[in-house]
Amino acid sequence: MFGYDRTRPDWETDGRDWPNRMASRFIRTGSVQWHVQVAGPEDAPVLLLLHGTGAATHSFRDLLPLLADSFRVVAPDLPGHGFTDARSDHALSLPGMARALATLCETLEVAPPLLGIGHSAGAAILLRMALDHPARFERIIGINAALKPIEGNAILSPLAKLLFVNPLVPKLFSKRAATGDTVKSLLARTKSTIDAPGLHFYETLARNPAHVAGALGMMANWDLHDLQERLGGLDVPTALIVADDDPMVSPDDSHKAAARMAQGKTERFATGGHLLHEVEPAAIARFIMRQCQTDP
Repeated sequence: MFGYDRTRPDWETDGRDWPNRMASRFIRTGSVQWHVQVAGPEDAPVLLLLHGTGAATHSFRDLLPLLADSFRVVAPDLPGHGFTDARSDHALSLPGMARALATLCETLEVAPPLLGIGHSAGAAILLRMALDHPARFERIIGINAALKPIEGNAILSPLAKLLFVNPLVPKLFSKRAATGDTVKSLLARTKSTIDAPGLHFYETLARNPAHVAGALGMMANWDLHDLQERLGGLDVPTALIVADDDPMVSPDDSHKAAARMAQGKTERFATGGHLLHEVEPAAIARFIMRQCQTDP
């Protein structure tokens, strides 16, 4: 990452209207300077809320307040994303992110057991954390979880690495995002119809080369093969929510993953697309509440 302009979005300008801004704080642990939102009663069960690749805490702008009525919600921008800076490429890998997030929880004095909710790649991080720290999680819920290595990864991973090491790529993408309908086109591919504020926050992030570099770096360093091999050893109650019309991650991947887990199951939504939690935050919150009221 050291070849990039590392200037992250500015909190006082880009973040002036950030969703749930009053819950935001900045914390350094090791090589990561975190932006994390913490909301809800201090004595409530702790829920760790993780977004997916290319997003940030704004992705939970409507879901977080609904959950904060009953939980102590901890929602960080992942390393290299949004307002979180990462000074090590290793922090962008799956084991690196899992380790960094465990350290963040320790720094925040968030004691296990935790409830984990993750969207897309965020679900994979939670599962890796649960495998590496078996006593940490009481329950995990994934939303359109990205758990399967991309077919042809032998080609795509080197391509992502090439894009990642070229400092011009994030700058060119961000410049294009600032002048055209690039972000709107990308969001259309998710088959999720999100509101105008959601589009605005995605555009804010896409205009920042450091955020784009973080998303590219995550893809370049991502390897799900080890996670797939270890899923059978996971003994944490896990519910994987899928949208049948998600074009980004096949619902079948979640069905197969849940079948391999000791306590895995799936929940289907007919529509909503990849950003289901942004389209149907109230329905997702109700599902989470039902799951967490059930004994593990």
